[in-house]
Amino acid sequence: MAEAPRINWPGKSGRQYQYWIHPIGTTFKEEPGNYIYAKETQPNSWRPCYIGQTNNLDERLEGHEKEVCAKRQGATHIHAHTNGNGEVGRRAEEKDLILRWQPPCNDQYVD
Repeated sequence: MAEAPRINWPGKSGRQYQYWIHPIGTTFKEEPGNYIYAKETQPNSWRPCYIGQTNNLDERLEGHEKEVCAKRQGATHIHAHTNGNGEVGRRAEEKDLILRWQPPCNDQYVD
């Protein structure tokens, strides 16, 4: 099986975070990580609809409460990566990305 394509998402801080691109509905391992519901706006150009973090990617993404909102915004994929930096590290990354991108389905850290 081929490895999923990757993308770098820049945060407001300028830090780059590498994510793997998967179709919505992909099954993930039970690992902590960060994720982005995203829509492709042009070939290889993405816009986030919702950005989050979890201690279990598989459990959190199955039936996610923001999936309906994200799909209404055009999301077709989940960009995800494991993150072993603990909850503080995952939340810091989540906040950095939300502050930069202001996704329409996020309620926290919005202007």
